[in-house]
Amino acid sequence: VQLQASGGGLVQAGGSLRLSCAASRRTFNTATMGWFRQAPGKEREFVGSITWVSGSTNYADSVKGRFTVSRDNTKNTVYLQMDSLKPQDTAVYYCATTRRFGTTISRDYDSWGRGTLVTVSS
Repeated sequence: VQLQASGGGLVQAGGSLRLSCAASRRTFNTATMGWFRQAPGKEREFVGSITWVSGSTNYADSVKGRFTVSRDNTKNTVYLQMDSLKPQDTAVYYCATTRRFGTTISRDYDSWGRGTLVTVSS
């Protein structure tokens, strides 16, 4: 599965962005699409995920209530709606797929897209 993340950019604190991740083909053999991010000098961290079949979501505590993951199965596309952005949300955001359900562990994900940079100014 090839993944392409898009939608990053520069936004002021308190603003919103929506990231998209399009899969190149049907993801019937994957269970979950996850979003991760990596800030300069920091390790990659889990942001949120959604299962393809049931749409069950999972979020990191740092983004709960501000970020929303959704999917459009007809387009093989997952979205990350980011609201009330903070400067600490600045990072390169990645999407990835896994055959596991709802895992937050990056090594469980086996297909990764190129990241998209999100910069939040104060």
